[in-house]
Amino acid sequence: MKRYSPERKQAMLEKMMPPHNIRVAQLGRESAISNMTLYHWRKQARLKGIVVPGDGKNPDNWSQEDMFAVVLETASLNQTELATYCRQKGLFVEQVAAWKVACIQANANAEEQSKAVKERSRQDRKQIKDLKQELRYKEKALAETAALLVLRKKAKAIWGEDEDT
Repeated sequence: MKRYSPERKQAMLEKMMPPHNIRVAQLGRESAISNMTLYHWRKQARLKGIVVPGDGKNPDNWSQEDMFAVVLETASLNQTELATYCRQKGLFVEQVAAWKVACIQANANAEEQSKAVKERSRQDRKQIKDLKQELRYKEKALAETAALLVLRKKAKAIWGEDEDT
């Protein structure tokens, strides 16, 4: 197994990151490093919270995780720092702002979904309670009918057929 220097690894990661955003397959061909190694490095960097799309996509087609990571990285930046960050990553300030709005709306939707789930759960519990009660009534009625049939059968066996019917 080949060992690569940390500097080489960092250089490859930087080529996968914006603004270069080179595909892993292309970078593997150019650098003679296996794709599996590059994918592994990219995965390690993502686990550390670094934005590494590495798939050649423009920023509008990035994964939700990468967009969210950019929003987190830029949350505490002022306008000047944000503009510098965007230039380094090959992004537009407007894109980051739109992603931030999408994240906020996703959280709002989560609250609404949570309320809807709670309401649905409450309705389900009420329906289950009603169905259980209805089942008890039907079981009692069935038991009563079965008892009446058994009694009728015994009465026929003891007294015979009724002459009136």
